[in-house]
Amino acid sequence: QVQLVESGGGLVQAGGSLRLSCVASRNIFGIENMGWYRQAPGKQRELVAAITSGGRTNYADSVKGRFTISRDNVKNTAYLQMNSLKPEDTAVYYCNAGERGTMKVYWGQGTQVTVSS
Repeated sequence: QVQLVESGGGLVQAGGSLRLSCVASRNIFGIENMGWYRQAPGKQRELVAAITSGGRTNYADSVKGRFTISRDNVKNTAYLQMNSLKPEDTAVYYCNAGERGTMKVYWGQGTQVTVSS
């Protein structure tokens, strides 16, 4: 079992930056995919960014060029650096992890990001 704990959310003005962190309860060398999703009230949960164990990344078009996902296998942590934040980025952000081989998926509890106009 893998537990994921997100942190770093908060309230920022448009144009500001935040860095989200996702700490896993065990090493993430066996985690093939780590990603960040977000869900705004009344909206579907959507993929924001994902990264494989090999370092390949994928971003939603809405955040490309503004957000950067990374992972540190030594620290068992994934990060989401968010720059040039817009009010449309306001949502609860969830970390997820996909386990290599078993295809099990784990989710964090989420962290609120609010961007004011």
